[in-house]
Amino acid sequence: MKILITTDGSDFSRAALEKFCRMMAVSEDTEIKIVSIYEQMAPMATEPFAISAQYYQEMMNLARKQCETFAADSVAQIKKSFPALNLKIESAIKLGAPARVIVDEAKEWNADLIVVGSHGRGFWGRLTLGSVSDAIVHHAPCSVFIARSDAEN
Repeated sequence: MKILITTDGSDFSRAALEKFCRMMAVSEDTEIKIVSIYEQMAPMATEPFAISAQYYQEMMNLARKQCETFAADSVAQIKKSFPALNLKIESAIKLGAPARVIVDEAKEWNADLIVVGSHGRGFWGRLTLGSVSDAIVHHAPCSVFIARSDAEN
């Protein structure tokens, strides 16, 4: 089985990973891919002062490094949760719109399952803010496991 686990470092994605580790049965032939995504930062045309391109590049580098940390933490958590198994775990750091990148990665990698956390926004929150998990459910090429944190239940 190929399992794609997403992380943005939030409490919600950590809760999804914890629930996955508690609830799912994995075996030696399970392949896991951790994906962490950062988005392009664009200069705002309405900024009252000019910010250099170097500043934006530094911010992009920082975002990428954060994603690398989130992915490494997730790999460590999985290894800690399944110490007896020699699982094949890889990670990928991607740039783009999270829902689209996750769905595309699941298609390219032929994932059997996507694991994602939910921020628990209601109808109006999804309508106004959007929802990555909602978009994944509607466009994923495979099953999707959406976990809420215990505080939301």
